[in-house]
Amino acid sequence: MKLKHISHLQNQSSSKLFGLMPDNEEIYSFELANKNGMKLKVINYGATVTSLQVPLSDGKLVDVVLGFDNLQSYLDSYNLPSAPYFGTTVGRYAGRIHNASFTLNNKTFQLTGNNNGNTLHGGPFGFGRKAWQVTDITTGENPSITFGLLSEDLDENFPGEMHVYLTYTVTEQNELKLEYKATSTEDTVINLTHHSYFNLNGHDSTVLDQEMFIKAAKMLETDANNIPTGNFTDLTNHEFDFRTAKKCPFPIDNSFVINSKNEIAAKLISSKNNLQMNVYTDQPSVHIYVGGNCFNTLKGKENIDYNAQSGICFETQNFPDAPNQEHFPNAVLKKGEQYSQKTIYKFENIA
Repeated sequence: MKLKHISHLQNQSSSKLFGLMPDNEEIYSFELANKNGMKLKVINYGATVTSLQVPLSDGKLVDVVLGFDNLQSYLDSYNLPSAPYFGTTVGRYAGRIHNASFTLNNKTFQLTGNNNGNTLHGGPFGFGRKAWQVTDITTGENPSITFGLLSEDLDENFPGEMHVYLTYTVTEQNELKLEYKATSTEDTVINLTHHSYFNLNGHDSTVLDQEMFIKAAKMLETDANNIPTGNFTDLTNHEFDFRTAKKCPFPIDNSFVINSKNEIAAKLISSKNNLQMNVYTDQPSVHIYVGGNCFNTLKGKENIDYNAQSGICFETQNFPDAPNQEHFPNAVLKKGEQYSQKTIYKFENIA
Protein backbone atom coordinates (compact mmCIF):
# COMPACT_ATOMS: atom_id res chain seq x y z
CA MET A 1 0.00 0.00 0.00
CA LYS A 2 1.29 3.38 -0.94
CA LEU A 3 0.73 6.29 1.44
CA LYS A 4 -1.21 9.06 -0.26
CA HIS A 5 -1.38 12.64 0.78
CA ILE A 6 -4.61 13.35 2.59
CA SER A 7 -5.62 16.10 0.17
CA HIS A 8 -5.96 13.51 -2.62
CA LEU A 9 -8.68 11.74 -0.65
CA GLN A 10 -10.60 14.62 0.85
CA ASN A 11 -13.25 14.73 -1.85
CA GLN A 12 -14.15 11.09 -1.13
CA SER A 13 -15.07 11.67 2.49
CA SER A 14 -16.62 14.21 4.80
CA SER A 15 -13.41 15.69 6.19
CA LYS A 16 -12.38 18.89 7.86
CA LEU A 17 -9.29 20.41 9.40
CA PHE A 18 -9.08 19.39 13.06
CA GLY A 19 -5.91 21.20 14.11
CA LEU A 20 -2.19 21.68 13.60
CA MET A 21 0.65 19.62 15.01
CA PRO A 22 3.53 21.48 16.70
CA ASP A 23 5.41 21.29 13.36
CA ASN A 24 2.31 22.73 11.59
CA GLU A 25 1.34 19.43 9.97
CA GLU A 26 -2.40 19.48 9.35
CA ILE A 27 -4.58 16.95 11.16
CA TYR A 28 -7.96 16.15 9.64
CA SER A 29 -11.18 14.70 10.97
CA PHE A 30 -13.04 12.21 8.78
CA GLU A 31 -16.64 11.06 9.10
CA LEU A 32 -18.11 7.73 8.05
CA ALA A 33 -21.84 6.98 8.26
CA ASN A 34 -23.97 3.96 7.44
CA LYS A 35 -27.56 3.91 6.21
CA ASN A 36 -28.91 3.56 9.76
CA GLY A 37 -27.38 6.88 10.81
CA MET A 38 -24.46 5.47 12.80
CA LYS A 39 -21.58 7.97 12.50
CA LEU A 40 -17.89 7.59 13.20
CA LYS A 41 -15.50 10.51 13.48
CA VAL A 42 -11.79 9.72 13.42
CA ILE A 43 -8.67 11.85 13.09
CA ASN A 44 -5.32 10.93 11.58
CA TYR A 45 -3.52 11.94 14.79
CA GLY A 46 -3.06 8.55 16.40
CA ALA A 47 -5.75 7.13 14.07
CA THR A 48 -7.98 8.25 16.95
CA VAL A 49 -11.75 7.82 17.26
CA THR A 50 -13.16 11.12 18.52
CA SER A 51 -16.89 10.37 18.26
CA LEU A 52 -19.13 7.36 17.65
CA GLN A 53 -22.82 8.14 17.37
CA VAL A 54 -25.09 5.10 17.56
CA PRO A 55 -28.85 5.08 16.78
CA LEU A 56 -31.23 4.09 19.56
CA SER A 57 -34.55 2.34 19.03
CA ASP A 58 -36.35 5.71 19.17
CA GLY A 59 -34.15 7.05 16.36
CA LYS A 60 -32.05 9.34 18.55
CA LEU A 61 -28.26 9.20 18.33
CA VAL A 62 -26.02 8.77 21.36
CA ASP A 63 -22.27 9.45 21.33
CA VAL A 64 -20.83 6.39 23.07
CA VAL A 65 -17.12 7.33 23.31
CA LEU A 66 -15.15 9.92 25.27
CA GLY A 67 -13.03 12.44 23.40
CA PHE A 68 -12.03 16.03 22.77
CA ASP A 69 -13.32 18.69 20.39
CA ASN A 70 -9.88 19.89 19.30
CA LEU A 71 -6.39 18.60 18.58
CA GLN A 72 -4.71 20.73 21.24
CA SER A 73 -6.57 18.88 23.99
CA TYR A 74 -5.36 15.53 22.60
CA LEU A 75 -1.80 16.87 22.55
CA ASP A 76 -2.15 18.30 26.07
CA SER A 77 -3.64 15.06 27.43
CA TYR A 78 -0.21 13.40 27.22
CA ASN A 79 1.06 15.89 29.81
CA LEU A 80 -1.51 14.81 32.41
CA PRO A 81 -0.37 12.73 35.44
CA SER A 82 -1.46 9.68 33.44
CA ALA A 83 -2.51 10.11 29.82
CA PRO A 84 -6.06 8.87 29.14
CA TYR A 85 -5.30 7.75 25.54
CA PHE A 86 -8.88 8.65 24.52
CA GLY A 87 -9.86 6.66 21.42
CA THR A 88 -6.31 6.15 20.27
CA THR A 89 -4.37 3.40 18.53
CA VAL A 90 -1.84 1.95 20.97
CA GLY A 91 1.51 0.58 19.79
CA ARG A 92 4.08 -0.69 19.29
CA TYR A 93 3.22 -2.63 22.40
CA ALA A 94 -0.06 -2.19 24.29
CA GLY A 95 0.07 -2.69 28.04
CA ARG A 96 3.17 -2.93 30.18
CA ILE A 97 6.61 -4.36 29.46
CA HIS A 98 8.44 -5.20 32.69
CA ASN A 99 11.54 -3.16 33.49
CA ALA A 100 11.20 -1.50 30.08
CA SER A 101 13.23 -4.24 28.41
CA PHE A 102 12.93 -7.51 26.53
CA THR A 103 15.31 -9.95 24.87
CA LEU A 104 14.87 -11.08 21.27
CA ASN A 105 17.29 -13.28 19.32
CA ASN A 106 19.73 -13.09 22.26
CA LYS A 107 19.81 -9.30 22.13
CA THR A 108 18.34 -7.16 24.90
CA PHE A 109 16.44 -4.03 23.94
CA GLN A 110 16.23 -1.31 26.57
CA LEU A 111 13.09 0.79 26.15
CA THR A 112 12.05 3.98 27.91
CA GLY A 113 10.28 3.55 31.23
CA ASN A 114 7.15 5.67 31.43
CA ASN A 115 5.22 3.81 34.14
CA ASN A 116 7.03 3.01 37.40
CA GLY A 117 10.15 1.95 35.49
CA ASN A 118 8.14 -0.12 33.04
CA THR A 119 7.13 0.69 29.47
CA LEU A 120 3.42 1.40 29.03
CA HIS A 121 1.62 1.50 25.67
CA GLY A 122 4.78 1.60 23.57
CA GLY A 123 6.64 4.25 25.52
CA PRO A 124 6.29 8.00 25.96
CA PHE A 125 5.85 8.66 22.22
CA GLY A 126 3.86 5.71 20.93
CA PHE A 127 1.61 5.32 17.89
CA GLY A 128 -1.16 7.37 19.48
CA ARG A 129 1.00 10.51 19.35
CA LYS A 130 1.97 10.21 15.70
CA ALA A 131 0.39 11.67 12.57
CA TRP A 132 -0.82 8.80 10.39
CA GLN A 133 -1.48 9.02 6.65
CA VAL A 134 -4.73 8.12 4.94
CA THR A 135 -4.18 5.35 2.39
CA ASP A 136 -7.74 4.58 1.34
CA ILE A 137 -11.35 5.69 1.80
CA THR A 138 -14.47 3.88 0.60
CA THR A 139 -18.01 5.28 0.52
CA GLY A 140 -21.46 3.80 0.00
CA GLU A 141 -22.38 0.65 1.90
CA ASN A 142 -19.99 -0.34 4.70
CA PRO A 143 -17.85 2.82 4.38
CA SER A 144 -14.24 2.53 5.53
CA ILE A 145 -11.04 4.48 6.03
CA THR A 146 -7.51 3.08 6.17
CA PHE A 147 -4.66 4.79 8.00
CA GLY A 148 -1.00 3.94 7.51
CA LEU A 149 2.02 4.62 9.68
CA LEU A 150 5.74 4.14 9.07
CA SER A 151 7.49 3.50 12.39
CA GLU A 152 11.23 3.86 11.93
CA ASP A 153 13.79 1.30 13.04
CA LEU A 154 14.49 1.79 16.76
CA ASP A 155 11.40 3.97 17.19
CA GLU A 156 11.19 4.05 21.02
CA ASN A 157 14.08 1.54 20.68
CA PHE A 158 11.94 -1.24 19.22
CA PRO A 159 13.81 -3.08 16.44
CA GLY A 160 12.80 -2.98 12.78
CA GLU A 161 11.19 -0.47 10.46
CA MET A 162 7.49 -1.21 10.77
CA HIS A 163 4.65 -0.47 8.37
CA VAL A 164 1.26 -0.45 10.12
CA TYR A 165 -2.20 -0.20 8.58
CA LEU A 166 -5.52 0.15 10.37
CA THR A 167 -8.88 0.03 8.58
CA TYR A 168 -12.01 1.27 10.31
CA THR A 169 -15.29 0.10 8.74
CA VAL A 170 -18.79 1.18 9.75
CA THR A 171 -20.96 -1.74 8.64
CA GLU A 172 -24.65 -1.73 7.85
CA GLN A 173 -25.09 -4.02 10.89
CA ASN A 174 -24.03 -1.12 13.17
CA GLU A 175 -20.56 -2.55 13.73
CA LEU A 176 -17.33 -0.65 14.13
CA LYS A 177 -14.82 -3.06 12.62
CA LEU A 178 -11.06 -2.62 13.14
CA GLU A 179 -8.56 -4.53 11.02
CA TYR A 180 -4.84 -4.14 11.67
CA LYS A 181 -1.90 -5.27 9.55
CA ALA A 182 1.82 -4.76 10.12
CA THR A 183 5.17 -5.86 8.73
CA SER A 184 8.72 -5.26 9.94
CA THR A 185 12.16 -5.22 8.33
CA GLU A 186 13.57 -7.02 11.41
CA ASP A 187 12.24 -9.46 13.96
CA THR A 188 10.38 -7.37 16.52
CA VAL A 189 7.55 -7.46 19.07
CA ILE A 190 4.09 -6.05 18.54
CA ASN A 191 0.79 -5.70 20.37
CA LEU A 192 -1.73 -3.22 18.98
CA THR A 193 -5.02 -2.21 20.55
CA HIS A 194 -7.80 0.35 20.44
CA HIS A 195 -8.32 2.58 23.48
CA SER A 196 -11.79 4.09 23.23
CA TYR A 197 -13.60 4.70 26.50
CA PHE A 198 -17.17 3.54 25.92
CA ASN A 199 -20.31 4.77 27.65
CA LEU A 200 -23.61 3.56 26.21
CA ASN A 201 -25.56 6.17 28.18
CA GLY A 202 -23.58 8.89 26.44
CA HIS A 203 -20.16 10.37 27.09
CA ASP A 204 -21.56 12.85 29.62
CA SER A 205 -22.61 10.22 32.20
CA THR A 206 -21.18 7.44 34.38
CA VAL A 207 -20.61 3.82 33.31
CA LEU A 208 -21.15 2.41 36.78
CA ASP A 209 -24.86 1.75 36.23
CA GLN A 210 -24.16 -0.27 33.06
CA GLU A 211 -23.59 -4.01 33.08
CA MET A 212 -20.64 -5.93 31.69
CA PHE A 213 -20.20 -9.50 30.50
CA ILE A 214 -16.81 -11.11 29.82
CA LYS A 215 -16.43 -14.66 28.58
CA ALA A 216 -13.40 -15.39 30.75
CA ALA A 217 -12.72 -18.08 33.35
CA LYS A 218 -9.40 -16.55 34.35
CA MET A 219 -7.42 -13.34 34.26
CA LEU A 220 -3.74 -12.50 34.47
CA GLU A 221 -2.36 -12.26 37.98
CA THR A 222 -0.40 -9.04 38.42
CA ASP A 223 1.94 -7.49 40.97
CA ALA A 224 1.68 -4.10 42.68
CA ASN A 225 2.83 -2.33 39.48
CA ASN A 226 0.27 -4.22 37.38
CA ILE A 227 2.95 -6.40 35.79
CA PRO A 228 1.85 -9.98 35.03
CA THR A 229 3.48 -12.50 37.37
CA GLY A 230 3.07 -15.28 34.80
CA ASN A 231 0.31 -16.91 36.83
CA PHE A 232 -3.43 -16.84 36.24
CA THR A 233 -6.26 -16.05 38.62
CA ASP A 234 -9.23 -18.43 38.60
CA LEU A 235 -12.36 -16.30 38.45
CA THR A 236 -14.71 -18.86 40.00
CA ASN A 237 -16.39 -17.09 42.94
CA HIS A 238 -14.21 -14.04 42.23
CA GLU A 239 -15.65 -10.50 42.23
CA PHE A 240 -14.33 -10.13 38.67
CA ASP A 241 -16.21 -13.14 37.32
CA PHE A 242 -18.33 -11.47 34.65
CA ARG A 243 -19.59 -14.65 32.98
CA THR A 244 -22.88 -13.53 34.49
CA ALA A 245 -23.38 -9.89 33.57
CA LYS A 246 -23.11 -7.44 36.44
CA LYS A 247 -22.44 -3.77 37.09
CA CYS A 248 -19.20 -2.24 35.83
CA PRO A 249 -16.67 -2.15 38.64
CA PHE A 250 -14.43 0.69 39.72
CA PRO A 251 -11.52 0.65 39.73
CA ILE A 252 -10.48 -2.08 37.31
CA ASP A 253 -7.30 -2.45 35.23
CA ASN A 254 -7.08 -6.17 34.43
CA SER A 255 -6.44 -8.51 31.49
CA PHE A 256 -9.03 -11.24 31.01
CA VAL A 257 -8.12 -14.43 29.15
CA ILE A 258 -10.58 -15.11 26.33
CA ASN A 259 -10.88 -17.72 23.60
CA SER A 260 -13.84 -16.62 21.57
CA LYS A 261 -12.80 -16.14 17.96
CA ASN A 262 -16.32 -16.54 16.56
CA GLU A 263 -18.25 -15.74 19.71
CA ILE A 264 -18.90 -12.68 21.82
CA ALA A 265 -15.87 -12.00 24.03
CA ALA A 266 -17.46 -9.21 26.04
CA LYS A 267 -20.60 -7.09 26.29
CA LEU A 268 -21.55 -3.71 27.69
CA ILE A 269 -25.26 -3.23 28.41
CA SER A 270 -27.23 -0.03 29.03
CA SER A 271 -30.72 -0.54 30.42
CA LYS A 272 -31.28 3.22 30.23
CA ASN A 273 -30.82 3.35 26.45
CA ASN A 274 -31.70 -0.32 25.79
CA LEU A 275 -28.39 -0.54 23.98
CA GLN A 276 -25.84 -3.32 23.98
CA MET A 277 -22.28 -3.42 22.64
CA ASN A 278 -20.86 -6.83 21.72
CA VAL A 279 -17.10 -7.22 21.42
CA TYR A 280 -15.62 -9.78 19.03
CA THR A 281 -11.89 -10.34 18.58
CA ASP A 282 -9.27 -12.84 17.45
CA GLN A 283 -6.96 -11.75 20.28
CA PRO A 284 -6.26 -13.85 23.43
CA SER A 285 -7.16 -11.12 25.91
CA VAL A 286 -9.41 -8.19 26.57
CA HIS A 287 -8.01 -5.67 29.00
CA ILE A 288 -10.73 -3.86 30.95
CA TYR A 289 -9.95 -0.40 32.27
CA VAL A 290 -12.08 2.12 34.13
CA GLY A 291 -10.21 5.09 35.53
CA GLY A 292 -9.10 7.50 32.82
CA ASN A 293 -9.94 11.15 33.35
CA CYS A 294 -8.76 14.68 32.68
CA PHE A 295 -7.89 15.56 36.29
CA ASN A 296 -10.14 18.65 36.13
CA THR A 297 -7.61 20.14 33.73
CA LEU A 298 -9.00 19.46 30.25
CA LYS A 299 -12.61 19.69 29.12
CA GLY A 300 -14.07 16.82 27.13
CA LYS A 301 -16.30 17.18 24.10
CA GLU A 302 -19.21 19.58 24.45
CA ASN A 303 -17.52 21.13 27.48
CA ILE A 304 -18.10 17.99 29.57
CA ASP A 305 -16.05 17.39 32.73
CA TYR A 306 -14.94 13.76 32.57
CA ASN A 307 -14.19 11.80 35.71
CA ALA A 308 -12.66 8.40 36.39
CA GLN A 309 -16.04 6.67 35.99
CA SER A 310 -16.95 8.31 32.67
CA GLY A 311 -15.96 5.44 30.39
CA ILE A 312 -14.77 1.85 30.13
CA CYS A 313 -12.10 0.45 27.80
CA PHE A 314 -12.27 -2.95 26.12
CA GLU A 315 -8.68 -3.28 24.91
CA THR A 316 -8.52 -6.41 22.76
CA GLN A 317 -4.90 -7.50 22.60
CA ASN A 318 -2.16 -9.98 23.41
CA PHE A 319 -1.08 -10.32 27.03
CA PRO A 320 0.94 -7.48 28.55
CA ASP A 321 4.62 -8.36 29.02
CA ALA A 322 4.34 -11.37 26.68
CA PRO A 323 7.86 -10.71 25.30
CA ASN A 324 9.20 -11.58 28.77
CA GLN A 325 6.93 -14.57 29.48
CA GLU A 326 7.71 -17.68 27.45
CA HIS A 327 4.37 -19.38 28.12
CA PHE A 328 2.32 -16.34 27.06
CA PRO A 329 1.04 -16.15 23.45
CA ASN A 330 3.64 -15.23 20.85
CA ALA A 331 4.32 -11.49 20.59
CA VAL A 332 7.12 -11.71 18.00
CA LEU A 333 6.58 -10.46 14.46
CA LYS A 334 9.25 -12.01 12.29
CA LYS A 335 10.85 -10.23 9.37
CA GLY A 336 8.90 -10.99 6.22
CA GLU A 337 5.77 -12.11 8.05
CA GLN A 338 2.55 -10.17 8.63
CA TYR A 339 0.81 -9.29 11.87
CA SER A 340 -2.95 -9.13 11.60
CA GLN A 341 -5.68 -8.46 14.12
CA LYS A 342 -9.42 -8.02 13.91
CA THR A 343 -11.80 -6.58 16.48
CA ILE A 344 -15.48 -5.68 16.13
CA TYR A 345 -17.63 -3.52 18.39
CA LYS A 346 -21.25 -4.28 17.44
CA PHE A 347 -24.14 -2.17 18.70
CA GLU A 348 -27.70 -3.42 18.96
CA ASN A 349 -30.96 -2.25 20.44
CA ILE A 350 -32.23 -4.72 23.02
CA ALA A 351 -35.80 -3.56 23.60
